[in-house]
Amino acid sequence: MDVPQLPLNALRAFEASARHGSFTRAGLELRVTQTAVSHQVKALEETLGVTLFKRLPRGLALTDEGHALLPVLTDAFRRMSATLSQFEEGNFREVLTVGVVGTFAIGWLLPRLKTFKDEHPHVDLRLKTNNNRSDILLDGLDFFIRFGDGAWHGTDAIPLMDAPLSPVCAPALAERLHEPADLADEELLRSYRMDEWAIWFRAAGIQPPSLRGWMFDSSLTLVDAAAQGVGIALVPIAMFVRQMEERRIVQPFEIMALTGSYWLTRLKSRIETPAMRTFRQWLLRAIEAAHPASGSTYVLNAIR
Repeated sequence: MDVPQLPLNALRAFEASARHGSFTRAGLELRVTQTAVSHQVKALEETLGVTLFKRLPRGLALTDEGHALLPVLTDAFRRMSATLSQFEEGNFREVLTVGVVGTFAIGWLLPRLKTFKDEHPHVDLRLKTNNNRSDILLDGLDFFIRFGDGAWHGTDAIPLMDAPLSPVCAPALAERLHEPADLADEELLRSYRMDEWAIWFRAAGIQPPSLRGWMFDSSLTLVDAAAQGVGIALVPIAMFVRQMEERRIVQPFEIMALTGSYWLTRLKSRIETPAMRTFRQWLLRAIEAAHPASGSTYVLNAIR
């Protein structure tokens, strides 16, 4: 079967319209009229012999065929853009886009990135921080450093380091905490992972109390709230060494519970580029140097 010759402008018109859910907003991005975008998408549909959008009174909705085509085009345009950007100003540079959960970015990666820059000046690193919920494909990521159990559909995951959790709070609040059971009378600040406090209390040999208190989508904001005396946060303690050294927060009990680890992930369909391989090898060496026992598993018990 012959593959139809598809005009690039029509493919771009479809991809932009799908992202925006609107021919008008796609036209603004592509600097053409809404009518031109609509005609290009219509021509593409006629060439393919399918309907890509349902035209609704207040926008566009992708059909099944549109859903199948969109991720392919998104990835293709991202790769073209990344390759072309390597030739900016007459210099060839390898572009690498890495998504990083904010806690790991601030607590571990950023203090070491200058070393990577000095050792690999040809890699143009583009860092995107998030709260652990990101779409590797749609966000155009080569790698995504995230927290969890390593089981993400369609993803290869390399373990980086365990991230045991422990409570932290403002120094003044810690003065009234004498044993883990005292936490049941305090405001326990929560993340969107609802079972973490229960796991920690069981590790401490205590029946978990009913949870109350505020909820946050990032350990960074959890720690800031705890430092201001709002309550007690349960966070990956190794990511907040600087804040503890500055006495903004303290660790009232040396009990840790493992609920997940940090992983370097990429789509299985993503072929590793030289820049990706360079970053992966540097990152694993840096982690091994900083945490020789990072591959070990923490036991859910008290560390006295």
